[in-house]
Amino acid sequence: MKLYYVTLNNTDEARQIGWALLQRKLAVCVNWFPITCAYSWQGEITEEPEVVLIVKTQDGYALEIEKVIQEYITYTNFIAEISPVAVNEGFLSWLNTEVSPRAALEVTQ
Repeated sequence: MKLYYVTLNNTDEARQIGWALLQRKLAVCVNWFPITCAYSWQGEITEEPEVVLIVKTQDGYALEIEKVIQEYITYTNFIAEISPVAVNEGFLSWLNTEVSPRAALEVTQ
């Protein structure tokens, strides 16, 4: 299992990207929520609102997920792949039912 932590400008982007990932079976579940971002840019510190999209999926979908994100935004954002150390069996069972494990996809193609 992998989690993707994605920063976006607003909830509309997160909703559109999240739904696209679900419809394309690239995620089993997505969450988004507002945060405040402070960062250094061209010698100045800036603070502004941002939205985090968390994508719950199988290992091996990084490129496909990034392509979907790029369909909806044109700016450079942050996308981080996170590997959970432990996940409850019930969730993993649901994930394996909804999103094909990458190894299974490669065998059938």
